[in-house]
Amino acid sequence: MNSSHPFLDIPPGGGPHRRRPRGAVRSLTAVAAVAALALGGAYAAGLGPFESDTGPDPEAVAAARAFLADWAAGRLPQAAARTTGPDRAEQVLASFTTGLDLGTPRLMAGEPEESGAGDGTLTVPFTAKMPVTGLGTWTYASELPLRKQKDGAWKVEWTRSLVHPRLSGTEKFRLEREETAPVEATDRSGETLSAATHPLLTPVLAQLAEGGGGPRGAVLLVDRETGEVLRTEASFGGRGTGKGDKPVRTTLHAGWQSAAERALARAGGKNAALVALRIDDGEILAVANAPASGFNRAVSGTYAPGSTWKIVTSGALLLKGAVAPDDVVDCPRYQTVGKRFQNVETSAHPGATFREAFTESCNTAFIGLRGRLGEGELGDVAKQYFGVGQTWHVGVPSYDGSVPVPRDATEKAASMIGQGRVQANPLIMASVTATAVSGTFHQPTLVRGAEDTTDTTPLPPEVAHRLRALMRATVTEGTARVLAGLPGDIGAKTGTAEVSDDRDNNGWMVAHRGNVAVACVVEEGVTGAGSAGPVIRALLSAVPDS
Repeated sequence: MNSSHPFLDIPPGGGPHRRRPRGAVRSLTAVAAVAALALGGAYAAGLGPFESDTGPDPEAVAAARAFLADWAAGRLPQAAARTTGPDRAEQVLASFTTGLDLGTPRLMAGEPEESGAGDGTLTVPFTAKMPVTGLGTWTYASELPLRKQKDGAWKVEWTRSLVHPRLSGTEKFRLEREETAPVEATDRSGETLSAATHPLLTPVLAQLAEGGGGPRGAVLLVDRETGEVLRTEASFGGRGTGKGDKPVRTTLHAGWQSAAERALARAGGKNAALVALRIDDGEILAVANAPASGFNRAVSGTYAPGSTWKIVTSGALLLKGAVAPDDVVDCPRYQTVGKRFQNVETSAHPGATFREAFTESCNTAFIGLRGRLGEGELGDVAKQYFGVGQTWHVGVPSYDGSVPVPRDATEKAASMIGQGRVQANPLIMASVTATAVSGTFHQPTLVRGAEDTTDTTPLPPEVAHRLRALMRATVTEGTARVLAGLPGDIGAKTGTAEVSDDRDNNGWMVAHRGNVAVACVVEEGVTGAGSAGPVIRALLSAVPDS
């Protein structure tokens, strides 16, 4: 698994650009899985004290949530130890996922309920969201029975059905995938696109199968002995458009796609993704994913966008007149809001203007401005002006971003710099860039004629003008100087997003030139300028007429 799995919503820990020295060399997949599991389970299960002074015993609720956290994080021995039947519990929890191809689950506890039977039992309902690789999310509800033990400790009363209400000694689950023929697709001019000619388009072509319905499959309840299918628990994938053997006409440009794939080779073999789209209508020109055998991380991935998100934060501040480019905002080495945030390489820029804070990507300056935005204002601006968090109909399954209302001051500080629970991907950030420089959001599309249900407000011309100027200055005198010297009036923003203490930071860069906006993320790229920067430069060098 990878930490950018589309169903993870876990904020990274620590400061925005801080990481500890790496230990012994481990595979990227293993590190990503451990980091995702360790963080994902605890947060998704909703760990924390039970705040009410009345009602169910807080220790019982804590026991239930700790069980869910361990289960979600893959700590099965620890989860089993919290039950009344640890040996059997560990065996069932491990075998439940066999053959189902599940990713990291999200297990969300509900409000506890007292049984009313006077037998010392308590029930905690929970919702399980199980991501089925390449298909979608299997969501169901179950509940945890808890009983107080003789020693006073609360434990989960073990029963197989708590894992899923229909799991039993005679019934289990099986995943079946429906094979779909490779899709035939063409670019905007009718040129054929295939995995052979454009290998980094492979994940997209798989989703275009059956006219955008994508891969199909189902989770089935079957008899353990006979294998007889008893019912369908969850089904995935659309029925297609009935176009038969007709190729799918896309908005892609074969030349841009080829250039994007060559440019992504500059990522040095790391997991990476890139999107290029037209600014005036949102039509996608190129989508490249590395490795080709992975999922469509460019469109479906969930990443902290890091400092590229400062485009949206700046837009929010400028919209309400909370800051002007020449205002002095200062940029100290550190800013403490519940925890210590810092700048890349702990740099400081005393007396910096807001313009300099943007071009030098000063985290502490932006965090220092958090009080000038309301608690949910950043998310409101992202949705209303940039379309982030609305439902997009791209033509393939997409993740359309999330900017939750911060739960505390620390999370608000993190959201100002694209960390915390702010989630995006290259498609979203390419669209954010296009919206910032044009002033108008256009739903990104991969297939012409896609439905558009978005509803946004154009940015005031002065705000768009100032955002363009800030991005241009970032190229001429700031952190995006790697693009300086290329032809055209290029604007850009770099980003470095923390993932976890034992993984290098993800590197980001967004840029625009002419009528095209691009965005690139390189997992464990360390810095945006150093990893995504060469990719974007290679792309823009190959297509100088953009």
